[in-house]
Amino acid sequence: MNDKIALLGTGLMGGPMGQRLLDAGFQLTVWNRSPHKTDTLRQSGARVAKTPAQAVAGSDFVLTMLANGPAVSDVLQAGGVAQAMPAGALFIDMSSIPPDTAREHAALLAERGIAALDAPVSGGVVGAAAGTLAIMAGGSPEAFTRARPVFAALGRATRVGPAGAGALAKLANQMIVGITIGAVAEALLLAEAGGADPAAVREAIRGGFAESRVLELHGARMLARDFEPGAHSSTQLKDMASALRAAEAAGLQLPLTRNVHELYSRFIQSGGASLDHSALLLALEQLNARNSS
Repeated sequence: MNDKIALLGTGLMGGPMGQRLLDAGFQLTVWNRSPHKTDTLRQSGARVAKTPAQAVAGSDFVLTMLANGPAVSDVLQAGGVAQAMPAGALFIDMSSIPPDTAREHAALLAERGIAALDAPVSGGVVGAAAGTLAIMAGGSPEAFTRARPVFAALGRATRVGPAGAGALAKLANQMIVGITIGAVAEALLLAEAGGADPAAVREAIRGGFAESRVLELHGARMLARDFEPGAHSSTQLKDMASALRAAEAAGLQLPLTRNVHELYSRFIQSGGASLDHSALLLALEQLNARNSS
């Protein structure tokens, strides 16, 4: 495959995604703010660039998997990516950023004749490594069609609307994930407090209407108290905050999202930022310990 891809961001998610692209036969150039995080991909055959602008020069596709909207804005403008991308290249931002920021980026690039997709993902590190990510893409139908071979190496892609719609779909995803994590954690806490075996309760309700990937995977994490990050609590909080800002702009009240946002906020203030988002269980345990003291 002759298409050239520049991947900006090779961390927890970007690393395995880059490996999938290499395995699919794309020519891959990578850049990361912390250079040592490119080592594995370099050993697999990727070229490593010293700057974002150098990475994207001559690329057919530019993919970003960065921490947040400001980080993407920074590489586009201060990092020189918007200027260095060749006309006709396709920019695919797979980071989780606010919808209005995604629309601003699309407009900025359109001025240079460059199409853009906001295409955040769900599925975590496991999905990134397996190529089974759910990809939510916002942008033109033509850009989405062009991106299909790239998406095929990474997971299942769905176009959900114009610029900004992919970012909005990711917020919807994160609302459901965050609220469901809270519900699973509360259910397991209640089961244990009432004298039931929480592991047995989880097993008993699996396959019924309460079944979900969160109950399956994060419920198991909670029972094992394994909170090594697949997705950081700080990232979950960022996305819940973005959802609340989008709701405010739309004139909506989202009380469940607000309550879970507040729980994550308190948890992170107490030192939980680097733990997996399933560690919200610990925040609920802390809350109940205070209430019983």
